[in-house]
Amino acid sequence: MATKSQLGKLGLFDAKVPRYTSYPTAPHFGRDVGSDQFANWIGDIAPGAKISLYVHVPFCRRLCWFCACRTQGTQTDKPVAAYLETLQAELRLLADHLPEGVQLSRLHWGGGTPTLLSPQMMEDLAGAIKDVAPFSDETEFSVEIDPNEIDPARLDALARAGMNRASIGVQDFDPNIQATIGRMQSYDITRDAVDEIRARGVASLNADILYGLPHQSKGRITESVQKLLSLNPDRVALYGYAHVPWMAKRQQMIPSDALPTPQERLELFDTARRLFLWDHYDEIGIDHFATKDDGLSIARKTGRLRRNFQGYTDDTADVLIGVGASSISRFPQGYAQNAPATGAHTAAIREGRFSTARGHVFTSDDLMRGRMIEQLMCEFRIDAAEIRDRFGISATALSSMLQQINRDFDNLLDVGPNGMSIPMEARPLTRMVARNLDAYELDKAGHSSAI
Repeated sequence: MATKSQLGKLGLFDAKVPRYTSYPTAPHFGRDVGSDQFANWIGDIAPGAKISLYVHVPFCRRLCWFCACRTQGTQTDKPVAAYLETLQAELRLLADHLPEGVQLSRLHWGGGTPTLLSPQMMEDLAGAIKDVAPFSDETEFSVEIDPNEIDPARLDALARAGMNRASIGVQDFDPNIQATIGRMQSYDITRDAVDEIRARGVASLNADILYGLPHQSKGRITESVQKLLSLNPDRVALYGYAHVPWMAKRQQMIPSDALPTPQERLELFDTARRLFLWDHYDEIGIDHFATKDDGLSIARKTGRLRRNFQGYTDDTADVLIGVGASSISRFPQGYAQNAPATGAHTAAIREGRFSTARGHVFTSDDLMRGRMIEQLMCEFRIDAAEIRDRFGISATALSSMLQQINRDFDNLLDVGPNGMSIPMEARPLTRMVARNLDAYELDKAGHSSAI
């Protein structure tokens, strides 16, 4: 196995690189994509196609200090109700532009805290979505659920709306760590929420847990993972905490001197990783784990695993449309992002136009490099035959590119006629290897630790 010394020499403990949930990454989006371009891309969707829909609810009753998402706090439903009216108007606008017969492959409500919506609001939003595009027989409808912000009435509304996968954030169960990151959430509250979810026939459960948190130790993360495993989630995302207080001001509440070192972060990740593997979860990409019969495990085994803004997915739809402030859409032609501020987003919708504020039109080079990065992030390898066939690059040019990357990593990678792969001992370097395929300038201040 590559030693910590080797990994350190290659820059693992100092590097700040993208998570590559898109290529190019969002900081490289520009103003050349606007509402007209967005509308044209929607119109290019084939009649009867299956698309995916992401709905963003950017409100929270409390603002957790560790979170770097674009959210805003509210203690009343007034701004939430106004935002819901905007979402419904945006969905009507979308329906006016979509070709006939479009159905949903995936539907995800994220945030923020989507479960702060009242039961009636949930039903209204679900109804507005179904007026745009009905579910197909295979639709997966997932909702991010805060165990502190849910009750039986709201779960009943979500179940009636067709939710068949729930996603809960755990972060860490240690009360001292929770107090330090501003996220108090006991194991009992989390367990009760899971029981209530499953009592309504929602069999599929995702969970997020973080490593690299302040005061976290191998003993503490072991206890938290074991508690999480007792809830039997189908999927787990083991994310590294990204401490970026210059971007997320609320993170200034977290004491930097209590954070583990990069070397300790690697030990924390490996400790949690071994626990999931010992409990017979499959390892999915760089930071996910899933049960043997979960869709992610099946997709990994069959070569259908993909990566998008929610992380790893088995969704094969060509189009993902984001609804709500700051939401990002992906089309075969490129990316489009809505205005981040709710006020600007609402103003555009009221004027009868999409709020697209920026985006990126793919070049042929983007598509090739993006697919190579996705292969690395999903399968730890690049399939030379696929890249040559799909993108027309010569065997000589591709081989030269891969050989140069291998030299940059002290020949730790496996390169041959079939492409390139990252051996197990070098997989902590995966995001850095992907960075070597990135043709865009990297602003280190905008990205998180490589481990």
